[in-house]
Order: sequence, then C-alpha cells, then structure tokens
Amino acid sequence: MSVETNLPDAADLHDHAHEGGEGGPAEVTGGAGEPTLVTFGCRLNAYESEVMRTHARQAGLADVVIVNTCAVTAEAERQARQTIRRMRRERPEAKIIVTGCAAQVNPEKFAAMGEVDHVLGNDAKLTATPWADFGTGTAERVAVNDIMSVTETAGHLIQGMEGRARAFVQVQNGCDHRCTFCIIPFGRGNSRSVPMGEIVAQVRALVASGYNEVVLTGVDITSFGADLPGKPTLGQMTRRLLAAVPELPRLRLSSLDAVEMDEDLWRLIAEEPRLMPHLHLSLQAGDDMILKRMKRRHSRADAIAFAEKARSLRPDIVFGADIIAGFPTETEEMFQNSLRIVEECGLTWLHVFPYSPRPGTPAAKMPQVPGPIRKERAARLRAAGEAQVARYLASQLGRSVSVLVEKPGLGRNEGFAEVQVPDHYEAGTILRAHITGIAGHQLTATVLD
Repeated sequence: MSVETNLPDAADLHDHAHEGGEGGPAEVTGGAGEPTLVTFGCRLNAYESEVMRTHARQAGLADVVIVNTCAVTAEAERQARQTIRRMRRERPEAKIIVTGCAAQVNPEKFAAMGEVDHVLGNDAKLTATPWADFGTGTAERVAVNDIMSVTETAGHLIQGMEGRARAFVQVQNGCDHRCTFCIIPFGRGNSRSVPMGEIVAQVRALVASGYNEVVLTGVDITSFGADLPGKPTLGQMTRRLLAAVPELPRLRLSSLDAVEMDEDLWRLIAEEPRLMPHLHLSLQAGDDMILKRMKRRHSRADAIAFAEKARSLRPDIVFGADIIAGFPTETEEMFQNSLRIVEECGLTWLHVFPYSPRPGTPAAKMPQVPGPIRKERAARLRAAGEAQVARYLASQLGRSVSVLVEKPGLGRNEGFAEVQVPDHYEAGTILRAHITGIAGHQLTATVLD
C-alpha cells in the first residue's frame, strides 16, 4: 500500500501495502547512539519499524541500520537497494539489517549484496529473539521462513510512534485475496487478526502516554476477525474498542474494502462522533472490465452505492481512494470510467499510481499500456483529484472544526485537510478552530479555545 507525494499526505493514514503503490520515499528515523530505521512503503511498515526499534534498543544495538523494505513494485525494491548502498557509504562501520516485504519475497537478492550483513523475514522481525542474537553476534546471516506457514499475529505492544502526533495500531496482517497486480500476500502471508483484548490494551497504553488519535491499520483490515473465535467483524471490534477506551478522543480506520463493510461499521459511521468522518477506499479502478481483470471483488456500481450510503449516514464524510492508471489492457474509454468515478463518488484525497508491473504477478504478463500513456492518465486523475480538493477546502470556509496538531503550526481537521494554526501548540493537542481561508492546499484558521 506507497507513494507519499499526494496532497494531503494520505499515505500518513491508510495502509496501501497491497494497493499498487510505488514504495517510497524512505523515512529515516533514529541515529546518534540509537538504531537507525529506514522505512519504505505503508503505514503497517511504519508501525513495525517501531516494534523493531524497541527490540533493537533492548538488545543494545546502537550502530545498526535497519532497512524495512516494500515489495509493492520492482521500483520499490530498486529504491531499497539504492538506499542500502548509500547507507553503507555513509555508515561504513554500521551493521545493516534488511527486512520487510521485499526481503521476504526476494531474500537471495539482498543476501547477494555485499553491503548487507543480515536478511530477516517479515515474521521474525517482530520477535525479540533475532534481535538479541544480533546483539550477541550469533544470528544467522539469512533468516527468512515460509510466510504462508504463519497463522498468528501477536500483539506487539509499543508505547508510541517516534515523532508522530497520531499512533498506528496493527489489528490485522496478511491478505487472503489475490489481486492480479499484487505480490504483497507473498510478503505478508495469509490474513490473520490480533485478538481484541490486545488491541484494547495497546490503545489504552497509547492514550495514557498522550496520544489523542489512533489509526487502526493492517494489510486488509475489513477482513479482520475471520480467523478469531466467534469471527468478530471489524465493526464489532471497533465498537467494543471505543466502548472500552472512552478516553480516546479520535479514531481513524485505514484503507477499507467496500464489499466487506458490516452493519456495526455502518452504525458507527452514522452514530459515533469519535470515528473520524474520513474513509479511504481500496478502489483501484472505476471500470468493471478492469476491476474484473484486477480480480477485485467490487464493481463500479458497488463503489458508487458505498459512497452514497456513507454520505447519507454522515453528510460531512470525506473519501480518499487508491486508483491505478494504465492497468494492462486499459483503453481510453475504460480510463474515462475511472476518471468519472472521482466525481460520481465524490472522492477527495486521491492516491494515484501509474501502473507498474510487478514481476511474478499475473498482471505483469497481460498486454501492457505504454508507459507515457500511463503517466499521462495518472496526471489527468491527479488533476481531477486536485479539483476535488479545492472544492472540499472551499466547503470548509466559515466552519468550526476540530484540529489535531501534527507539528508546530500545522494540524488536520476531521476530514484530514491540513490546517494552519499558531505554532506554539504542541503536537498531539486537539484544538477547536474557525476556518478563515485557504492557502494553497491548506486551510487557515483562528483558534477558538
């Protein structure tokens, strides 16, 4: 799920590890006596980097670079290899450990790099044992298991996210679906869920440490619970979580599949003010033939009906969506269907990708759309998205909103628009503000309290 260049940065919010993204840019955190984490791709990776940071600290690892890779496209792997070479030049004495989805799918490629000291699989990276072994010098150089054999997702309790106003909580991992463009199930394994008690415990700990907004994330979170006793749905878990942690002010959900919505989730959208009115849809296309060739489970009509129902229940709701431009066999007429659905669904925060073939996926063997056409179609989709952003920002003028401060001078409203605020408020503070104007892609505001 992974490009982080759209306005606003929707990649901050939803997990798109299986959504056709491009993998980068890398986020580098830590250093100076601390483990350095280089994180590519999705928010789930960002969460898991924090788990690894904790394990590395506990193992006493300081002069170490951990590269958490993304496998969403071949370009994502190329960026990871380029970064590994650069980190070796900059940190010649550091131990470089490569992990993440690309390392899981192609461990031999990274093991063949002279710059790499260790390759660690996606399952093992979240357990303390290999990190302790790195600290004692007893670790294997390559430790990558069969990810399809993993049947549990342990609760990885963390106390917070480095440098973030909001915290991301992993509720699910893996994916049981096999979209033709996606290799992520082979990096993440089959779908598996975190037990509800562990989710509640983690959210309580995060709120106690000062976080006012939590995002529930995973690879395919609308499949949550199918592997747990009683088969609780995402909506049931979310309802129980909000009831169990009444002190949590704001909750967001990462990327949703429109055909997996349950009645509890619809009820929360209609009735729960702490669930933010911002949903990101795993849409991918607006043409039925392309959706079929992608092996998506929803139709164009399903997406439109979803948006209409959500808006009828919560009129202030704002939608984001992933859309791939130039998928194999896409004609101009098919593309026009995707372009039109932006307005028909009222999509605001678009995450647009020109299709990038991923070796080993069925789509890579289909008749390809020429690269320049893919890029040109992506540009037209982004232009449509920017028009929708401008329309949404204009609709906020004169409104009173709740703003979560992300960094000095900047926060986001309930619908995830960036809002300029005075710079003396600390990250994580929630403000009531009156929207007074628009500056580029941001709103300006005066604070009411």
